[in-house]
Amino acid sequence: MTQVGEGHETAADEAGPVLTFGAPTVGEILAERYQLEQHVNNDSAGRQVWRGIDVVLRRPVAVVLRHPGGDSAAEMLQAAVAASRVLHPNLVGVYDAIDEEQRAYVVREWVEGESLRDLIAAEGPLDPARAIAIAHSVADALTAVHATGMVHGNVHPGTTLIGDDGRVVLADARADEADSVEADVRAVGGVLYFALTGHWPHTEVGRSALPDATRDSAGNPAAPRQIRAGVPAYLDDLTMDLLDRRVAAPAAEALTAELGRLDAAAEDEEFEDVGPLRFVQSGGTATEPARSAPKILLGVGALVIIAIVGLVFGIQAINRSGKPDASSTSTVGANAGAQPGADDPSDAPQGNPVKIPLTADMVRIVDAPGGQRKDTGEAKYTVDGDPDTAWEMSWYGSANFGGLKDGMGVLIKLPEARALSDVRVVTSAPGAAIDIRTGKSDPGDSTQGDKKILKEYTKLSDSDSDANTGDHQTLTGFDPNQKYQYVLVFVTKLPKNDDTPGYQVDVNEIELYGY
Repeated sequence: MTQVGEGHETAADEAGPVLTFGAPTVGEILAERYQLEQHVNNDSAGRQVWRGIDVVLRRPVAVVLRHPGGDSAAEMLQAAVAASRVLHPNLVGVYDAIDEEQRAYVVREWVEGESLRDLIAAEGPLDPARAIAIAHSVADALTAVHATGMVHGNVHPGTTLIGDDGRVVLADARADEADSVEADVRAVGGVLYFALTGHWPHTEVGRSALPDATRDSAGNPAAPRQIRAGVPAYLDDLTMDLLDRRVAAPAAEALTAELGRLDAAAEDEEFEDVGPLRFVQSGGTATEPARSAPKILLGVGALVIIAIVGLVFGIQAINRSGKPDASSTSTVGANAGAQPGADDPSDAPQGNPVKIPLTADMVRIVDAPGGQRKDTGEAKYTVDGDPDTAWEMSWYGSANFGGLKDGMGVLIKLPEARALSDVRVVTSAPGAAIDIRTGKSDPGDSTQGDKKILKEYTKLSDSDSDANTGDHQTLTGFDPNQKYQYVLVFVTKLPKNDDTPGYQVDVNEIELYGY
């Protein structure tokens, strides 16, 4: 069970001061009422989160403490007082807010369960129906908050709690002048995106404890359907519309209505019959997101073009009737030129991708021509499940391996071809450019074999080191209708390493996901 306090999803060890003077202890009773039972964790601002007992009402509570109190705790206490006035089944109840000058604390409802962040870390991305249900609950909670004129300001997977009884609650409002109703609504899109993909799409969180979304050269996150199979198109559109600031954000109540409609459709397993997105605004009229009108026009235009082309080909077919056609037995499929092992599109994988177990005998180092192959044998450290071990590269005088070679990588050789989803790479520092490449065979663990791999393998993804601000990267590009057996994770650019004379990075973990 993990409870979180106020604050965004930044890593706790990079946060502000941790409570030291006047630090609480197990068994201590605060305000002659709240007995501290267990220190759960520290949130991103250095506040301590405790599980406690209200000795008067004999109920479990969560206690969030910060040091010092006084003026520095005013924002936290004001947000707690405001939140206490909103009663809703999808909002964590706030019971008390106390300032002792040396320290201040907020007492709130204890939710027996786990955060969405921890749920995804343990189980991976959720199925669309469950993701919709969670986002629906969060939007419903925000509708209640916004109806009072308040802003929550702290909606993310760490403050979205999933109770053991299935209840979804939003915790720890933290609004300040920079927060807005629109930001709350777009954060629901972030929660939905995270539930579907396991990645956080909002860049304003900064160096986040959550895995960053896969992004294009402009910094835009890849759509959920590009990351995993089985995400319905209407849900993909809704998620990306909420994240796209060019598309007007709906009111929380309109988003709740739409998610409620989708939630009901998911319960009845009628995904294909939900129809177009429709945000019902407070005026009672149905409207489409700002981007829907161009989509409809584009669709109508496409139908007109198809009709014209069909008419032309129909006339030609009539004119050719009775004449032998030498090419009538030729077939050009969607998989023309595909890698051997590709399946028919009807066999595309369904469901959530799973982590594929990798062992030391399934990986090896590939060194581009010009390399000395000194790292042979270190690939095993990237798949041993231990983040403290790593393939430690040598350092170079420039980011492009000192101009000596194109790069280095780890070749994964699966026992048999299978459908793949993505590759997840953990490095010792941000800024490394990494791509994935696939081929038909391993020509051998030798200089000539490596040279042949780099010549013949097909690159599926590109990575710009300037855009890689995190040390966790997710690489996509696999065709869901194909199966792959040989995958090369290839580093093409190194980050500056302040601990060495030049450019260097360690590859700590490589994980492969598929179906």
